[in-house]
Amino acid sequence: MSHTRLHFPHPISDGAILELGSDQARYVGRVLRSKPGDQLSVFNGDDGEWQTELVRIRKSDATLRVLHRLNPATESPLALHLVQGISRGDRMDFVMQKATELGVKRLTPVLADHGMVRLTSERAARRQAHWQSIANSACEQCGRVSPPVVDQPLRLNDWFGEQRDYDASRLILRPQAGTPLSAVAAPAGALCLLVGPEGGFSPREYDDAAAAGFSPVDLGPRVLRTETAAVTALALAQSLWGDLQS
Repeated sequence: MSHTRLHFPHPISDGAILELGSDQARYVGRVLRSKPGDQLSVFNGDDGEWQTELVRIRKSDATLRVLHRLNPATESPLALHLVQGISRGDRMDFVMQKATELGVKRLTPVLADHGMVRLTSERAARRQAHWQSIANSACEQCGRVSPPVVDQPLRLNDWFGEQRDYDASRLILRPQAGTPLSAVAAPAGALCLLVGPEGGFSPREYDDAAAAGFSPVDLGPRVLRTETAAVTALALAQSLWGDLQS
């Protein structure tokens, strides 16, 4: 497989000619210093991954010819859905990137009672697009073919009202819950994991989570930062039931 991978958000098929936009053309030409005849792979989340050849490169565009399909085995058999309380600064960017690298299939950012972030509908849409872009870029780096779906941010109680993970095992991280994540039985299917923001969840939100079928678990005796907790829980889940098993 080529070490250079690009997310191409359009249909890909055998023998097709693909036109890159200005940002990717600049990356391929100026950063990678690629020349016609060089090969790189592209993926879009729907049509798999394909080996391509660079046909033409200019300052504002580039052309690729699709050569053949690749079959990387980089998607986890564990269907992980992370519902993450929105935190400030670059913490959410970090979670989106690392969750993608750890094989999460879906990412749902939620606004919690103790969260310190407030989003208008316009800003929420911009954040969603930004986080989806981070997930797509993380796929380019880590070898995944199917970027996770990043949902538009919404309030946690609204998500409880419309969530559809009825067949998934549902866990919520809660400090000193008394049940370690490692002691939970292997999920029969998907796993939905709920992680709070910097301030954690409120008592009301923990009650609502229990009513929605979420079981509380912890990650040991120390209280972890929200971004540390999310990454630790995902890595542990993959090592217990996913593709990081020894």
